[in-house]
Amino acid sequence: MGQYRDIIGAAISRLYVYITVIKGNTLLLYLIFLNLTAKFSCIFVYMNSETQSVCKEETYEFLFNAHAKTLHNFVYYKCGDTQQAEDIVQEAFIKLWDNCAKVIFGKAKSYLFTVARNLFYNEAAHKKIVLEHQALSVNDSTNETPEFLLEEKEFMKKLKAVIASLPEKQREVFLLSRIDKKKYAEISEIVGISVKAVEKRMSQALVTLREQLGDI
Repeated sequence: MGQYRDIIGAAISRLYVYITVIKGNTLLLYLIFLNLTAKFSCIFVYMNSETQSVCKEETYEFLFNAHAKTLHNFVYYKCGDTQQAEDIVQEAFIKLWDNCAKVIFGKAKSYLFTVARNLFYNEAAHKKIVLEHQALSVNDSTNETPEFLLEEKEFMKKLKAVIASLPEKQREVFLLSRIDKKKYAEISEIVGISVKAVEKRMSQALVTLREQLGDI
């Protein structure tokens, strides 16, 4: 609750500054007010999470906007297939809607990740992983020499291969940390393991990468 009080207090202070600096411009003040109202509405959804019904369209939309991207990346880091990740995310949210009366708001996030994880295992238990993450693409800069670009391309090709060869559990933790910039506590919640387990998997992934690529 303290973090929300801080956010609201900062917003009110900002509004006071706006009123002081641009007083007289009614239209601009009104637009600023609408913007702050939209932000407050998101805060209040969280503040009243225990009483929010997932069956309400606005709550369901809020959950989608809040978690769809991370959920997509979570699945993609497992399968390396963008289309499969999109299909699983869509199915997970469909299942959430179908079971909205049974899932409380505070548990919706963990429900989505659990469903997505199970769907992936059902679809790809024995599928070979081919990882081509767009964030690991070669730099297209033309300021470097052809020799440098060739070496960079070869390194990125090797890096992708090494990451793809990591055990699935290590790979998802590594990419959630390095690509999505998630903290260990967030990864722990997403994957459903302890922070210590996250640290162990990350450490194991880094050992493999360093053995094959040097410091990274």
